[in-house]
Formats: sequence, structure tokens, C-alpha cells
Amino acid sequence: MGKLVRGFEDLEVWQLGKQLVVLAYKLTESFPSSERYNLTGQIRRAAISVPGNIAEGYGRYHYLDKVKFYLNARGSLSETKSHLLIASELGFVREDFLKPSFELIALLSVKLNNLITATRKTQRGK
Repeated sequence: MGKLVRGFEDLEVWQLGKQLVVLAYKLTESFPSSERYNLTGQIRRAAISVPGNIAEGYGRYHYLDKVKFYLNARGSLSETKSHLLIASELGFVREDFLKPSFELIALLSVKLNNLITATRKTQRGK
């Protein structure tokens, strides 16, 4: 039997999203100051949007609203990965530092897809 979920904070997918935010902030701390309002800000905003959209989706009543925000979270997850890949190409972050982020992104992607599928099925009664 699954773990009791009392709020979005109990969702594993939200917890993983929060971990991604912490990693993103740590990775971007060493970026050049000239990137503070460019790539650094973009990475941080995209990463923080992941758990934010999961929380907002959880708080919605109708399954279509929930799924919409979970899909937004998935889009922000892809955006985060894209920005991190570009940062690596620009030499702002070493590739070995990116590996944990990409592993987390891959896991989070699977968990988000599972949440989206489960929400669609459960709310439709399928």
C-alpha cells in the first residue's frame, strides 16, 4: 500500500523537484557575475517552476487542471536540462558536476510522467 499523502510536500515528485532547485542554485553559484540576470536566472527560474507547478497542480480540484500544471512542470524540467547543457557548453560548469543533476532530471521525468498518467486514469475512473 502507498504512503499517505496529506499535502503536496508528501509527494515524492515534489520532493525530487525541490532537490533539483537546490542543485540548480548550487551549480549556478559559481557562474560569472555577468550571467546573473541571464543564464543563472533562467536556470533558477526553470528549476523552481518544477516543484511550484507540482504544488499548484496538487492544489487544483479538477483532474484536467491538475494535469495541466503537471505538464507545465515537465516542460520546466526540460527547460532546466536545456539551460544546464548550454551552461556546460559555455564552460560555466564542469560536466562531472552536471551528472547528478541529469540523473535527478531523468528520475523526475519518469516520476512526473507516472503522476500525469495516474492522475488522468484515477480522475476518469479508468
